[in-house]
Amino acid sequence: MAKALFIIDVQNDFTEGGALGVAGGAAVALGISQYLARNPEGYDVVIASRDWHDADNDNGGHFATNEAPDFATTWPVHCVAGTPGAEYHSALDTNRIDVHVKKGQGKPAYSIYQGTTDDGETVPQLLDRLDVTDIDVVGIATDYCVRASALDAVSDQRQVRVLTDLTAAVAEASRVAAVAELAEAGVDVQESVSLPQTEADA
Repeated sequence: MAKALFIIDVQNDFTEGGALGVAGGAAVALGISQYLARNPEGYDVVIASRDWHDADNDNGGHFATNEAPDFATTWPVHCVAGTPGAEYHSALDTNRIDVHVKKGQGKPAYSIYQGTTDDGETVPQLLDRLDVTDIDVVGIATDYCVRASALDAVSDQRQVRVLTDLTAAVAEASRVAAVAELAEAGVDVQESVSLPQTEADA
């Protein structure tokens, strides 16, 4: 049995100054790096996702091209493959990432489960191969891609925990709703700073 950390979409376009910047995004990037530095042996595998959208199409209607985005199912152009906006935020220590997952690539994608590795492996295949049973989830945004990833992981029969102090949300109302939905689905919602010292040092 193995334990994984999902780092969801800590990218320039989702942090302050980006195309879909979330307040607190840069602090989350730094907080995740500090958390991993304090817990170097805390996870058997660290898996990070990125939105990685096509530049030459609307990505299955994900990008608003002819009308204003509704910020629910259509969005401004963001995280286009190979652009600075799609790169990890500079405060995130990418040396601690073991597996990189790209999602989108021509279609809407919110959950890390909708992505693949550069070798074409799906996330369920990866987790099964590594015998991952427990997953902690951090990243951006609490109320969208973190939510979707955690819900998919618990549906995949994993033990899932979201560390809310290492996430940032688009809006407070949707954050509250997402946290309630996650808890109802069986996700353990707590803060990394509240973890037992023995676990944090594991």
